[in-house]
Amino acid sequence: MFLALRELRFARGRFTLMGGVIALIAVLMVMLSGLSSGLVNDGVSGLKSMPATAFAFDEGTKTDNAFSRSVIDDQQLADWRTIDGVAAAEKMGVSMANTTAEDGTQLDVTLFGVEPGSFLDPAISAGAPLGAIDGIVVSPTMKAEGVELGTVVTLDRIDAKLTVIGFTENQATFGHVDVAYLPLHTWQLIASGQLPSRALPPRRSWPRLISPPPALLPFRRTTA
Repeated sequence: MFLALRELRFARGRFTLMGGVIALIAVLMVMLSGLSSGLVNDGVSGLKSMPATAFAFDEGTKTDNAFSRSVIDDQQLADWRTIDGVAAAEKMGVSMANTTAEDGTQLDVTLFGVEPGSFLDPAISAGAPLGAIDGIVVSPTMKAEGVELGTVVTLDRIDAKLTVIGFTENQATFGHVDVAYLPLHTWQLIASGQLPSRALPPRRSWPRLISPPPALLPFRRTTA
């Protein structure tokens, strides 16, 4: 202790410099931790906010981009609902889209197709819940882009018009893009290149082209 205290007294500058460097490293670690946490939240907050405990994908789906590669059908949904420990299971569609607001603002969104009234139906902080075929519920972070209730956005390529009818309670993003929830039926139409205002032909005529199956199968387990 005597040698240590004497060294600190006679080399104050050196030890002050070392302490400053350690303090700066600690501040840098805190900043990087906050940045990484924010990036993760911005990437998957839409999934984290869902009351699902797990997601099921089609067998053999590549894991590098399973949310857009997976394809499930009604039979797989029925099979999952009969598994012990599964309280509820619903189909869900996921796709990214480029849209343009009425004022010309370009908006990138991730479309989450969910069944209105199911446990995947997002809770809203303002506006109305899902129901209308052309209505979407979007993340409140889109307000920074000038989006408000009643804003009409147009999907590129198919010129489908969707109206913002509500905002989610918390941030909902996927892949660093704001989420827009819409009825699963509407998502199927858009994925097929159809306008949401047009009726679907009979399934027996165009089983896959007009009404493509959803991408994944979120479910929640029963509590012990």
